[in-house]
Amino acid sequence: MDDQTVMQAASTAAEAWGGAEGTPRLVLNRENAVLDVRLRTGWRGALRLHRPGYQTREAIRSELRWMESLADAGFACPWPLRTQDEDFIYHTQAGQVVSMLQWLDAPPIGPLDQTCANTADAQVAIYRDLGELLADLHLTADLTAPRDLIRPSWDARALCCSEAPLWGRFWTHPALDSDEAELLCTARDAARDRLLELGNEGTGLIHADVLQENVLRKDHQLYLIDFDDCGHGYRHYDLATALIQHVDSPAYEALTTALWSGYVGAGGPLPDGARADLPMFVMLRAMASAGWIIDRAPADDPRQSAYAARAVHLARAFLDT
Repeated sequence: MDDQTVMQAASTAAEAWGGAEGTPRLVLNRENAVLDVRLRTGWRGALRLHRPGYQTREAIRSELRWMESLADAGFACPWPLRTQDEDFIYHTQAGQVVSMLQWLDAPPIGPLDQTCANTADAQVAIYRDLGELLADLHLTADLTAPRDLIRPSWDARALCCSEAPLWGRFWTHPALDSDEAELLCTARDAARDRLLELGNEGTGLIHADVLQENVLRKDHQLYLIDFDDCGHGYRHYDLATALIQHVDSPAYEALTTALWSGYVGAGGPLPDGARADLPMFVMLRAMASAGWIIDRAPADDPRQSAYAARAVHLARAFLDT
């Protein structure tokens, strides 16, 4: 939808939560449209117009039910705001699903890192805290999450054990030459064998999109937002996603060590010896991103070639080791 249509739909949908005070502010209009809304009830919310066809209504309800269980247990994420009818979602006349989350007035860790006087040290400290946050996420999920959630699976089949991975056939990316495509297939098959060995070991509910823009920080407290891709899968995948944007950084190894030590030190359910599998999951995330971007951006978008090249680089490193 264009921005004007989004604004009109948001103003109408906000009535389900008591109505907006003033004009909603458009924050982004990508796969989901997100708006900053001040409600007449006194709440400030992040209103989301969900992308049609991506998640079912019950899957979105399940996302919000899990978030509510986490927030009620003290985990640092936004509370879902229920409608005046006590539902988690509202449907527009066109059938689009709308939800509302508590607004968190905090910047993402990406921009914060760039303004720190000692960027490398600041990043390492933040990623140690992020490891602790992810341990808390996994432990709290195991204790409190509803057992009947309807969410996607980030299992072996979704990542690499089928001809139709959840985010697309990454080995067919048009930026790959034939040798690179073959390399990705070889790495994919090696990862498949390892995942089949692991079985259900190290799995549970995960966020599945712990990118730096989805981690907010205020007064040394981290918050996790955007559970749009959450589901059941490998806990390694959350850690790998937190690292994927830094694979070319000189601080990558230090960030990896900090993230892992924070996770294990906070009692995360992955044993310390499981770190050996982390590079494979970073590669799998790179492959998933390469599959995801194919149909979601124009052919000349620089992310197309960048995501494909990153997947090739990590696949080569994985096979070399």
